[in-house]
Amino acid sequence: MNKSLKITGGYYAAFIALGLAVSALGPTLPGLANQTSSSLKAISILFTARGFGFLVGALLAGRLYDRVTGHRLMALALVMMALSMALVPFVPALPLLVVLMFMLGLFEPGVDVGGNTLIVWLHQHKVAPYMNGLHFFFGVGAFISPVIVAWAISVSGGIQWAFWALGLLILLPALFIVRQPSPTAPPIIESDPRGQTNWSLVLLIAIFFFLYAGAEVAYGGWIFTYATTLGLTSEATAAILTSVFWGSLTAGRLLSIPIATRYRNRTVIFADLIGCLVSVAVIMVWSQSATAVWLGTIGLGLSMASVFPTTLSLAERHLHVSGKTTSYFFVGASLGGMTIPWFIGQRFEAVGPLATMTIIFTCLVASLAVFGILMRLINAREIVMAREAGRV
Repeated sequence: MNKSLKITGGYYAAFIALGLAVSALGPTLPGLANQTSSSLKAISILFTARGFGFLVGALLAGRLYDRVTGHRLMALALVMMALSMALVPFVPALPLLVVLMFMLGLFEPGVDVGGNTLIVWLHQHKVAPYMNGLHFFFGVGAFISPVIVAWAISVSGGIQWAFWALGLLILLPALFIVRQPSPTAPPIIESDPRGQTNWSLVLLIAIFFFLYAGAEVAYGGWIFTYATTLGLTSEATAAILTSVFWGSLTAGRLLSIPIATRYRNRTVIFADLIGCLVSVAVIMVWSQSATAVWLGTIGLGLSMASVFPTTLSLAERHLHVSGKTTSYFFVGASLGGMTIPWFIGQRFEAVGPLATMTIIFTCLVASLAVFGILMRLINAREIVMAREAGRV
């Protein structure tokens, strides 16, 4: 097997593990509330704790990947994630669980930032289909995780075995990755316009990720509680609904691999955002319909599928991607994943479950607006570069 493809396979396995960890919180939220004798409003602080840990971890991971051997760092992150998941069932108090979720979030960027950075270094300008493949396998893990939770609830009546099984599965990729040679950052070519970091682009992409990732994490984290509170499904069926969301996202990422080779990044992102808005609108308009929730969930998963990896590919075409710049993107994403699900938790019991979809829809509208500003900046930059090239 080609060495680069073998290494890419290791990244894919690591992203399955990441998906397992990320999507476990949503369907276990009521169980964790019972475990810690907390309300839904109080237990939503776990999203904030995890998001804050991710934010700190993203800042650290970006700089570390520019300085140390990448695969050792990724393997360590996987080991610590597995340990954190395995410890969750032993924590009876909410403050201690908040600390543990912070630690889990702290180590997740070691895989997330690392995988997205290393795969760009490995494949460089040919990264687009591999990047979509990377996020496809995140979706595989995110799809499997709620199924494992549903199995644990049906077999044992609790969530303990789910966390132990997930911890073991997260550990496995570390054993492979640590034995593979790490790619290194390509040298900066002074004549390449990407060599000069455009901080306006970095900031806009970070804001875009704040809004988009916040909506994605919020939907995956709250759809279980949303559907059960409205009486649209049972708990076991709601876990499957969560799995369907991640499964649709996974299927969409598989479809996006050939799409990435045929269509421009900006076209794909725009179409995806429109699909997201239509899907959430269906759920909002027919809020008492279980069919609408299922259709909207599938549509949202398919539409969200390629937004994140395609935006990263877009960034690669206009920026020199280093661990540092990638970390800023994930800081934006982590801030969104930290604040938006928490805000939904504050409004859920006060206003009602429909606040969930209203907040997510608002985030998606704002994402579309920021994307429009980003495209105007990129287009203006391309015109300037074309004029400068014409003078040479």
